[in-house]
Amino acid sequence: MNNRAVVSVVGKDRVGIIARVAGTLADNGVNILDISQTILQGFFTMIMLVDLGEDGGDLEKVRADLDQAAEDLGVRITIQHEDVFNFMHRI
Repeated sequence: MNNRAVVSVVGKDRVGIIARVAGTLADNGVNILDISQTILQGFFTMIMLVDLGEDGGDLEKVRADLDQAAEDLGVRITIQHEDVFNFMHRI
């Protein structure tokens, strides 16, 4: 079973975004497989492919913790199972 997910982060750039998101994922036992980030005219954008673990992790708990991080940081964070992401973004 595929236990990967896509995490995206968008918002006004500020110190600590990567650290907080990565820490939140690590606290939930989620491994970052790939990451891309850039700053576009003062807006921070990041997308990550993550592994939720052999048992699939607790996606709802990870989502709730990322929602709290997003609120604290003033950014938007989404997490979607890779299969859902692929289905929604196919051409």
